[in-house]
Amino acid sequence: MNKPIVNLSEYKEEWESQYEYEKSRIMDVLGDEIVGIEHIGSTSIKGLKAKPIIDILVGVRDLITVTNFMRPLNKISFEYVHKPELLDRRFFKKGSLETCTFHLHICEINSKEWEEKLIFRDYLRKHPQMAKQYASLKTELASKYTYDRQTYTKHKEPFIKYIIEKGREDVYFY
Repeated sequence: MNKPIVNLSEYKEEWESQYEYEKSRIMDVLGDEIVGIEHIGSTSIKGLKAKPIIDILVGVRDLITVTNFMRPLNKISFEYVHKPELLDRRFFKKGSLETCTFHLHICEINSKEWEEKLIFRDYLRKHPQMAKQYASLKTELASKYTYDRQTYTKHKEPFIKYIIEKGREDVYFY
């Protein structure tokens, strides 16, 4: 079985329009079940290198409703991926292992999961120097763990946690 490789791309302006297009498709099939939808991850931060996979965060009132989303999301090519380690969100992908273009994360609106993803994005948008540090870390890790995305992701976690803490301080103290 092939493993996904870590392949970073320079920032592309079209990522925003691709997000907007998928956002409208998701909203069309899920309708009133959605109480929030956001572009997250590195593709949502102008100028930041990223794996060319657009991350979309959908907020719902109750995670239990996600079982009703399988069929509608499948109609627009999103496939549910069971990840038992993800207790507070559900994960879908669009495309095969080699051609995956979108990740869809669904969690309860205003949950810790929701807030941390937005804090991370917003802090890096507001602090370009920290975004540059993150880009350097990602570049270093991508060269070291090109064929091990799981380890690449694991080694980003301390920096991500640090940014979330800085972001919480920024939100509450400035």
